[in-house]
Amino acid sequence: MLSVSNLSVQFGKRILFDEVNTKFQQGNCYGIIGANGAGKSTFLKIISGKQDPTSGQVHLETGKRMSFLNQNHNEFDEYLVLETVIMGNKDLFKIKKQIDQLYADYSDENAEKIGELQIVFEEMNGWNADSEAAALLSNLGVSENYHYSEMKDLDGKQKVRVLIAQALFGNPDVLIMDEPTNDLDFETIAWLENFLANYDNCVIIVSHDRHFLDAVCTHISDIDFSKINHYSGNYTFWYESSQLAAKQRAQQNKKSEDKKKELEEFIRRFSANVAKSKQATSRKKMIEKLNVEDIKPSSRRYPAIIFDQDREAGDQILNIEGLSKSFEGEKLFNDVHINLNKGDKVAVISKNSRAVSAFYQIITESQKADSGKFSWGVTTTQSYLPLDNSSFFLDGNLNLVDWLRQYAQTEEEREEVFIRGFLGKMIFSGEEALKKSNVLSGGEKVRCMLSRMMMKRANILLLDEPTNHLDLESIQALNNSLINFKGTVLFTSHDHEFSQTVANRIIELTPNGIIDRYTTFDEYISDPKIKELREKMY
Repeated sequence: MLSVSNLSVQFGKRILFDEVNTKFQQGNCYGIIGANGAGKSTFLKIISGKQDPTSGQVHLETGKRMSFLNQNHNEFDEYLVLETVIMGNKDLFKIKKQIDQLYADYSDENAEKIGELQIVFEEMNGWNADSEAAALLSNLGVSENYHYSEMKDLDGKQKVRVLIAQALFGNPDVLIMDEPTNDLDFETIAWLENFLANYDNCVIIVSHDRHFLDAVCTHISDIDFSKINHYSGNYTFWYESSQLAAKQRAQQNKKSEDKKKELEEFIRRFSANVAKSKQATSRKKMIEKLNVEDIKPSSRRYPAIIFDQDREAGDQILNIEGLSKSFEGEKLFNDVHINLNKGDKVAVISKNSRAVSAFYQIITESQKADSGKFSWGVTTTQSYLPLDNSSFFLDGNLNLVDWLRQYAQTEEEREEVFIRGFLGKMIFSGEEALKKSNVLSGGEKVRCMLSRMMMKRANILLLDEPTNHLDLESIQALNNSLINFKGTVLFTSHDHEFSQTVANRIIELTPNGIIDRYTTFDEYISDPKIKELREKMY
């Protein structure tokens, strides 16, 4: 279907890809993974023809059509929404335009040309183009009111949905998508997961959403040491099997036949779980291809995120009475009453992300509520990771050692040896610990903020979108640490897997009060009674 031959990419002295040879086959969905900076997005740009490699070539089978998710949200501003979707199939759109132009300048000579073009148009299923495009838009949450609007009249989140519809339109043979779940709500992501899980052609995806990768992928394509290796299975299989293989590599005394038995047992357990899952039948086929020989340890490094408490909190955690907040005339939440219990791990959600951030800012006393009150238990200590961390990095001249030293709790923690060791565990080793804080990437800043939280050893953690900017390794490590944390957690995340595996309670903030349930995230979003209630509350 799509093959890559002797592909090399070099920027100055930095080699991203070195003589890569690989194939992407029909019927498979490949999730491209790799550490930050490994070249995931660059690889997608190269195979979709947006960027040239240093050497080597990409070959798409003759007669096959490739489609990709456009990253330029303003490129189609002068076009109608429905038209923008149909442009996903360039040849079809071109013929449609030619027919329209010939009709506009109708003559006997043109009539013959129109007839010829209409035959080709019909073979391409052109007469159904408008209805197919409209169905995709509606499924992606773009209402019919907007189908004949110009793209420039849509907001950023709506534009993303139109561009996804454009990529999916007309059943392309190869579909390429870079971070397709960004800016989508959980319902739309679920629709897209289902669509791609039942898609018969070739799909190549980069995503930081592990639930999404698990739902749609038959293979994981790992960029490591400037090469790309395909592994059968979804992301969870790749992660858990590579961890097991790394553990086995360290077990020098264990017999190789015992190691093989352990891996076979792992595959059996994983396959049984997939067979019982709600995954699409087409994606369950991947378990037939899992084999022991494919399992390899990964070179990926995971930060050591471990939250300890200085002391355990008592039974009084947080009590909120009648809390309300509006912003620029818009009611964010109203009359909120919450009693937080010890050990609660709460996913705080809302259709309005500003409501969630305002809620955290109020209970951490960096913003005032319009009405109501709250009180923390006297034995509680809070540590907060805000959505916007820029105020923590105002002094750009501090290196990371000095930056983290500000949050040391003891004299021992102020020692450079201790801080360097701490930063090393968070993947800032050697010279990286002396980086100035004003040159940090978004992901590096979040890792610094998590280091600060760990040093505080609080018994209540508050995290507003902690997975933003993090790579898969850091997301996985943070996810595991919050599952294991013995204290109380309030968090908000667009990462489905994160919410499902950490939360035991869901609180939804709405303009008309709250919905509060002790349940898992999956049960919450799939419960028909809650769905009905949510529609009434907004």
